[in-house]
Amino acid sequence: MSTGVSTSTDKIIVDRSRSHRNKAVSKAVRQTRERLQSGHASNSSFDRDVLNMYVASVLQSATIMPLFVVIVTALGVYFTQNTQLLFWALLTLTCHTGNILLARRARRQEITSESARKWRRLLLLGQFLLGCCWAVFALQDCDTCEPSSFILYKGATLLIALSVTAMSNFMLTPAVLAAFSPAVLALAAKSGLSRDLLEISLTGAFTTTLVFFNYISDRLFKSNLRILSYQSEKDDLIAELEVAKSMSDEARRRAEEANLAKSRFLASMSHELRTPLNAILGFSEVMSAEVMGPLANPTYKEYAGDIHRSGQHLLDLINEILDLSRIEAGKYELSEEAISLLDITEDCIGMVQLRARAKNIAISDQFERQLPAIWADEKSMRQVVLNLLSNAVKFTPQGGEIHVKVGWTAGGGQYISIKDNGPGIPEEEIPVVLSAFGQGSIAIKSAEQGTGLGLPIVQAILAKHDGQFLLKSKLREGTEVIAILPAKRVLQSLPAVEEAQAVARKRKSFA
Repeated sequence: MSTGVSTSTDKIIVDRSRSHRNKAVSKAVRQTRERLQSGHASNSSFDRDVLNMYVASVLQSATIMPLFVVIVTALGVYFTQNTQLLFWALLTLTCHTGNILLARRARRQEITSESARKWRRLLLLGQFLLGCCWAVFALQDCDTCEPSSFILYKGATLLIALSVTAMSNFMLTPAVLAAFSPAVLALAAKSGLSRDLLEISLTGAFTTTLVFFNYISDRLFKSNLRILSYQSEKDDLIAELEVAKSMSDEARRRAEEANLAKSRFLASMSHELRTPLNAILGFSEVMSAEVMGPLANPTYKEYAGDIHRSGQHLLDLINEILDLSRIEAGKYELSEEAISLLDITEDCIGMVQLRARAKNIAISDQFERQLPAIWADEKSMRQVVLNLLSNAVKFTPQGGEIHVKVGWTAGGGQYISIKDNGPGIPEEEIPVVLSAFGQGSIAIKSAEQGTGLGLPIVQAILAKHDGQFLLKSKLREGTEVIAILPAKRVLQSLPAVEEAQAVARKRKSFA
């Protein structure tokens, strides 16, 4: 029974058996890209992170405020003999303890995105209650001490408390206002009733300081929010890169499997295809040559020739595909020996001469004689020259010319150049022509269409020989192809060693 899961190695990058996971991954990547392209995330998306940072800050600085309250109360009672400060200290420490317990509970319950707003309101309420305690302190009076000294003591205490609160609670943006707005109202009411210049000055200075610290807290909050946004973008980019890497690994794995399957297919099918093709070629050649006797109908002879040409074309195609597959798989081994590029070129010209004469094409050569041998694979180099000459003959029109040059390069290597006066190749089509199975518009319109593998095989063979392949072409002016072999493959002959005189034998002497 079919399960709908494909187990074959196809050319689809995304695995069909894991389509649900691929859809989720694609959706996550798309959302991440949209968020990155739309700019920074909104403040509400970081409420949970901000509250967690605030809770951690409150718990880390839990002992600072109680210590400050104890010091302020001790100094106040010592200098003013006002025991009401003890009740204020007890009330303030109680509210501070409630805030600490609330922060610990929030950390234990792990603030979520849904409960962030509720916890934010609770934490602000705790700061407001603590602010009411500072309002009680702002309403304190001292009948036994000098008014200016007590106002100075009270103002310094409130300013220090404001600075400590602003620096430790800036991750909760309205915390500074919630904590000291009651104190500002208390100071304003007290100065309005007493109309004392010192009280009014203290109210104005404290209000100005509260506005300033609220501005500083807001800037610090925005800076941390920006840092969180950058960190989130970095995490999103890392996640997207990991997803892209996993998809790339999957694509590479499937490509390797497809390449292996292709190699196995070609290896198994080469024998099955060549065996019947050889029979087709042999029998069709026998029939077209009328070896066993004349054919009754001349059309049959023509058909036999068509069968032979078609079979030969198919055999050439199979051989070229197998050659390219071996080269791509790194299985193409070179059988190198000392060969002459001139001799190979002359042999290949003789092989294509018959086809050139049929189209009235003149092949001229310009060889630099006395070229030394090169260290290369004779079969491969013969295939290179033959492919280039066959292309030139194929695309050169009736009555055209082909110029073949063999000689030295400027770097000490050897080259073969084949230039025709055919229709040429448009500049934008040159990369297509040099790719596997690529054919230009001229080749598609031509009656003699090829496989599109000749030039890629030439490039690959020259690359195996550490050589270069150049293609120069202009529309309606012709094409020139140049195959270059490096200087290190040229075998320089050494001069003969001159005869030297025999060395006289030394007499042995004994002590």
